[in-house]
Amino acid sequence: MYDIIIIGAGPAGMSASIYARRNNKKTLCLEANSYGGQIINTLDIENYPVEEHISGFDFATKLYNQAKNLGTEFKFERVEKIIDNKDYKEVITSKNTYKTKSIIIAVGAKNKNLGIKKENDFIGKGISYCATCDGAFYKGKEVGVVGSGNTAVEDAIYLSNIANKVYIIIRKDKFSADDKNIKELLSKTNIEVVYNSNVVSLNGDTCLESIDIKNNDGNISRIEVSGLFIAIGRTPETQMFKGLIDMDDYGYIISDETTHTNIDGIFVSGDARTKSLRQLVTATSDGAIGASEAINYVNKN
Repeated sequence: MYDIIIIGAGPAGMSASIYARRNNKKTLCLEANSYGGQIINTLDIENYPVEEHISGFDFATKLYNQAKNLGTEFKFERVEKIIDNKDYKEVITSKNTYKTKSIIIAVGAKNKNLGIKKENDFIGKGISYCATCDGAFYKGKEVGVVGSGNTAVEDAIYLSNIANKVYIIIRKDKFSADDKNIKELLSKTNIEVVYNSNVVSLNGDTCLESIDIKNNDGNISRIEVSGLFIAIGRTPETQMFKGLIDMDDYGYIISDETTHTNIDGIFVSGDARTKSLRQLVTATSDGAIGASEAINYVNKN
């Protein structure tokens, strides 16, 4: 019987495990893939306090080693189901069943990608899914944004204050963002909207140099950009919890800053929960809060 089982070994999950072990709770961290989550794809982190420059892989490895040295048990197994037995929970994986007094869900969310050649190769070399994370690398350069929703529009506005020029490429003839955001975007003199178009090719040898876009008439044109920010949505990896834990229409687990879910003893930290800002620093913060709440729950019960 574990005190706390953490599902997910990204920054939120591993931060939670550090706080759990420092409170002497028997802790298991389950991860379907490798430790680190999405952050391991980031070449250079510049916006995390204390560390001015560190790669996502190095950051995740430091966090993993810290958690492991404190006594966190790691198992790399895919979680398939949670059973709530009130006084204890069962976590069923592809290999085993584990019993625990509390659970912290920290599975994160994955970015939707364009699904075209070189996209994965250029991540961190021109391709980004986070303007606030990577926008500063493109100061004075020309960049593109893909997407028509609020995130894409807000990213384009944000980048217009950093980059020389911003192209925003949308599939239809109108945005799906809020009117206020659209109005602000259209007021920016260095933002150009490319309507009725899709990105069909990413060009460059070792890094992104240009993109090819195809409009509804089938015409293909080339735009030279140093960076392309893809903002076509994210998918939280919460499918296995449906029917047990309350979620919003997009699959994010409903919770406020306390990280409590609708099930006593089950908490959610990081990008999988409903929140306004999904950043590395908020993920580690969530992990600390989730662990604190789980510790209090275990102590009371």
